[in-house]
Amino acid sequence: MGARDSISRQFAEYTHMVMGQRLYDLFIHALDTPAPTSIRINPEKWQGPAPSSSLVPWSEHGYYLAERPNFTLDPLLHAGAYYVQEAASMFIQQVISQHVGNSTNDSYNHCTPIIALDMCAAPGGKSTAAMAMLPEGSMMICNEPIKQRANILAENICKWGNANMMVTNNYPEDIAASGLSFDLIICDVPCSGEGMFRKDPKSIEEWSVGNIDKCSKLQREIVHAAWQCLRPGGLMVYSTCTFNLRENEDNICWIANNMDAEILPVHIQDEWHITGSLSDSCPWPVYRFIPGISQGEGLFMAAIRKKDNQDALHNKRKEKGGKGANRNVKTIDRRWAEQCRQWLCHADSMEFHLAGDTIVAMDKNLKHIYQTAAKSLRIVHAGISLATVRGNALVPHHCLALSTYINREAFATVDTDTQTALDFMRRQPILLPDGTPKGIILLTHHGMPIGFVKNLGNRVNNLYPQEWRIRNL
Repeated sequence: MGARDSISRQFAEYTHMVMGQRLYDLFIHALDTPAPTSIRINPEKWQGPAPSSSLVPWSEHGYYLAERPNFTLDPLLHAGAYYVQEAASMFIQQVISQHVGNSTNDSYNHCTPIIALDMCAAPGGKSTAAMAMLPEGSMMICNEPIKQRANILAENICKWGNANMMVTNNYPEDIAASGLSFDLIICDVPCSGEGMFRKDPKSIEEWSVGNIDKCSKLQREIVHAAWQCLRPGGLMVYSTCTFNLRENEDNICWIANNMDAEILPVHIQDEWHITGSLSDSCPWPVYRFIPGISQGEGLFMAAIRKKDNQDALHNKRKEKGGKGANRNVKTIDRRWAEQCRQWLCHADSMEFHLAGDTIVAMDKNLKHIYQTAAKSLRIVHAGISLATVRGNALVPHHCLALSTYINREAFATVDTDTQTALDFMRRQPILLPDGTPKGIILLTHHGMPIGFVKNLGNRVNNLYPQEWRIRNL
């Protein structure tokens, strides 16, 4: 039985009322067609030509694939060369390129760095998409309230390899009370999930009017908390993966009427087939992706500016580190610091500290953000985890292997075929070529780092994280 046959009469009647006959007919027919498969490449890692597939027109880095491969069997996915992401969700790149910066113009790298927050970030698709569009030197805090999902988020952020990303595990009200403030906040809020019916038919069983009301209330609570830590002049991106008015247009009306907010237009092309507001009471520019009309799954998105006399996104401002801000940072042994510097490119821009038994590298210009966050928030991942301290020795961390800052010349390297790379990621025994030196070896696949092993001569210790190992081969 397809998704179309599973929807309730109540959902069908309500959605027909919201969309009207033409849109509803296209949508309901699409529920029994395959969802398009799309990926977004990592611009800091992807090597060689672009995928031989069609572009996602509203994303600088997105591509539709002709068919869905077994992504688990591609080591480059696990290395962070690309991210499997639903195409409509990539629209956030269009919003940010128009309202924060534009990576296609010559002045982009000279824009003022910003501090961004993804309030409900797991599994990390919008966070990494947004980060790719921010001015150089910007920082993104990716927050996820649910611990298990926060761990998955941290894994994906580590794989992406950007040194200026942090993962926290807190509720929105904790972020609001932390003392942090942001130029950009993404609120991809928990929702009733109607836009995922085609991709995940099981979600149909969870749909109810009561769940819509519950989600709408939670969404407003999240937005209210986020608004408190959004700087005047800052940008909020509000999004859901659902179709009903309560969680979409009605919430935008609530924001516009109860907060000092301006709903911003986003320039789009007619051929993208993006639908606007479906509510007469919401005259503001909002953007809907509906299966059967636009090429993607269900998504609603709006860009919201917090009003101010000047635009905080394009004016320099000083952060307050405060006296005694270093008290949360444990310095490391000078010998260890020197070794860590050798493992990194751009090492002069980084500072090192101990977090438990892990040495972490942090951009000097962003250290005060980490220090403020560490006072009250649960930090799951930050900066670059460089090494684990074991006695008097340092063992390089897996996140270092996946970081775009790794100095590959500091390590002996072995390039692996697909089967060896997958065996490594399953934490199975692997063989190294004759003549491979003893000690730490950086493994690559098609030239891209995938992790470390330790060659003892008679055997090889696999250093791939146990909790990340591939199980379903």
